[in-house]
Amino acid sequence: MSKMLRYTVLIHRNQDVPGYSVIVPELLGCFSQGRTVEEALDHVREAIQCHLEVMAEDGEEIPTEAEPFMVSTVEVEPPGRHGKKREAVHAVH
Repeated sequence: MSKMLRYTVLIHRNQDVPGYSVIVPELLGCFSQGRTVEEALDHVREAIQCHLEVMAEDGEEIPTEAEPFMVSTVEVEPPGRHGKKREAVHAVH
């Protein structure tokens, strides 16, 4: 029996519609949602499994998380409180 894979997921309460969104930082583009946290987690488990199956079919290496992500919050000033207008710079990958 193979060892189970473990991934950190981030759960966010939706503002526009009732429910929760879940993203998997280690698996770019892997996300899901649900009406409750439990439902969202069930759905993201399915999404992760499908994501990994497609990666395996494509011959991609399955990423593993060496250790869980650290999650924190930061505070920033709202726009317009810096005194001067700044040009926006966006990174494109």
